[in-house]
Amino acid sequence: MVKVRVWGSLAEFTEGKTEVEIEAGTLRELLDGLAGTYPGLRPQLERGISVAIDGRVYNDSWFTPIADDSEVVLLRRLKGG
Repeated sequence: MVKVRVWGSLAEFTEGKTEVEIEAGTLRELLDGLAGTYPGLRPQLERGISVAIDGRVYNDSWFTPIADDSEVVLLRRLKGG
């Protein structure tokens, strides 16, 4: 199980939980698991979110591996210019 910190206002879509656990080995599995467990989060995921894994931010790298002991943070999509 991967522990995921849910950052800021995204917690309102995870029943107010700021930390959840999801069975996942890749970023895609993590997002699918979150959408299945927390259906209210699905529209946010479809709009696009960012996921920080061990301090590095990923947006669309679906096959990025995630270890059970990785530090994972779910946050609103980060955009740069």
